[in-house]
Amino acid sequence: MTSTIPDNTVRNTESAGTPHTHLHSSGTPRRHAARHFLRHFAEMTIAMVVGMLLFGPVWEVLASGLGAATGLGLSDVLARPDIGALVMATNMTVGMTIWMRHRAHGWAPVAEMGAAMYVPFLLFLPPYWAGAVSGEFVMMAGHVLMLPAMLLAMFRRLDEYTGGHPAGGHPDPPDGHRSSTRWSGSRSSSRRNGSCAGSQGRRGSRPDDGLG
Repeated sequence: MTSTIPDNTVRNTESAGTPHTHLHSSGTPRRHAARHFLRHFAEMTIAMVVGMLLFGPVWEVLASGLGAATGLGLSDVLARPDIGALVMATNMTVGMTIWMRHRAHGWAPVAEMGAAMYVPFLLFLPPYWAGAVSGEFVMMAGHVLMLPAMLLAMFRRLDEYTGGHPAGGHPDPPDGHRSSTRWSGSRSSSRRNGSCAGSQGRRGSRPDDGLG
C-alpha cells in the first residue's frame, strides 16, 4: 500500500524557507538598530529639554517664596552660575528619568544617563571657582559636552538602545535577533510537522489487521 503525505506537510515544508528568505531579503538589521538608537537619543534629548523647561520655573517660585518667608536671598543663590548649572542638570535628569522609566529602562542606564547630565558641568566648576573660566563658559561647555556624554553612555549599552522599547513594557531585541528567532522557531515547527506526517504515513502503510 502506497502512503500519501498530507498536503499540510508539503505546505509546511515549503513555508519553512519563508523566514530564511525574509532574513536575507530584508538585509537591514543594522539599519533598524541604528534607527532605534537614534530614536532613543532623540526621545531622551527631548525629555531632557522638557525637564529643564518644566522644572526650571518651579525652582524660581520656591526660591522666591522661601526667600520672602525666611529673609534669605535664595533667588540670588539660585542665580549663581555654579548653582544654576547643578539645578539645570537636576531638572534635565528628572525629566529624562521619568521618560526612561516609562520606556522600561532599568535603573543602571538611568543612573548612567543622569551622570551624563552632571559630569560635564562638574568638570568646569573647579576652574570656575579658581577664576580661570567664566560662568557663561561653564554653561556653554557643559551643554556642549552633554550630548557626547549621552552618546558615550548609550554606546556602553548598545543592546539597551538598539532594540525597541514599548511604552511600559520590556525592551525588544534588535530586528536581526527577532528574524533569527522567527527562523529558528519555524524550522523547529517544520521538523515537528514533518515528523508527525512521517509517523502517520508509516502507520497508514502498514497492512490492516486480519488482511493477508
